[in-house]
Amino acid sequence: MSDDLSVRLDDLSARLKAYEGRPAVLDGHGKDPVNAPMIRHWCEAMGDTNPAYTGPDAIAPPTMLQVWTMGGLSGHEGRSEAYDELLGALDDAGYTSVVATDCEQEYLRALRPGDEITFDSVIESVSGRKTTRLGTGYFVTTRMDVRVGGESAGTHRFRILKYAPANRKRKEPEPELESEPQRSQRPPRPRPVVNRDNAGFWEGVGRHRLLIQRCADCATLRLPWLPGCNACGSPDWDTVEAGGEGVVYSYVVMHHPPFPAFDPPYAVGLIELVEGVRIVSNVIGVPYDKVRIGMPVRLEFVRYDDELQLPVFRASDDAEEVVA
Repeated sequence: MSDDLSVRLDDLSARLKAYEGRPAVLDGHGKDPVNAPMIRHWCEAMGDTNPAYTGPDAIAPPTMLQVWTMGGLSGHEGRSEAYDELLGALDDAGYTSVVATDCEQEYLRALRPGDEITFDSVIESVSGRKTTRLGTGYFVTTRMDVRVGGESAGTHRFRILKYAPANRKRKEPEPELESEPQRSQRPPRPRPVVNRDNAGFWEGVGRHRLLIQRCADCATLRLPWLPGCNACGSPDWDTVEAGGEGVVYSYVVMHHPPFPAFDPPYAVGLIELVEGVRIVSNVIGVPYDKVRIGMPVRLEFVRYDDELQLPVFRASDDAEEVVA
């Protein structure tokens, strides 16, 4: 690295660091109060049947904390100039792509239908320059403090990577099943986040087994893996292996944003397994525009490189009847 480039990068890092502690959103207000229809939609999508989320004394699932603060397409009226300036400085420096990396939440108070949400958000940290598989950039973390009637309800930290994509030549769309030489030429796919709560799931994938958690107390099945049971709260569990059959419960077709390791458009499905749980994965075996809700699919494991293999779902022979 030349001395001039090093000086310019140091100067940029110093400019970015100066935004730490400055507001991202001031005096934010939820566009809708906590409400039963949204709770119902969330629970249906997640397959969460916990009785605490229904009835006259219902509470909202804690993980919905961010939902009540979302600005939608029109954004937040209280969004600060500082946050726009920070993102603009990264854009001007060539870090024009963005991907959400992770979030952390802390729950302090149950939210109930009718609660009016207020919040402030601050730019908590901007990392130094990092090199990732997607490219080189900076991690930006915001912290949102959520309140109800002035009382703290929870904290939501959200982290994005603003990056310059790695300088790799885009390939023309490849056949669905690639040869080993073809596969080795493709940019690597992003890796899943493996932690203490889901390590067993990924170990199972490595053995071509799709493992579903089962509560040791009430036998409720759950996927994705969680540290405790949604139904009874028990932390004890074992696993059962999925048979591999299911149907497309819902799906989207991804067109944008493009990433070097993917060739849009492609179909991403919410697959309901015969065991009753759901998993998000790619739908293969039919053109993306032929995927349909209710289409039968079966599990396959696809290896993308020496380190990564993933469960995907191939449209079964019966899918022709659904497409027709």
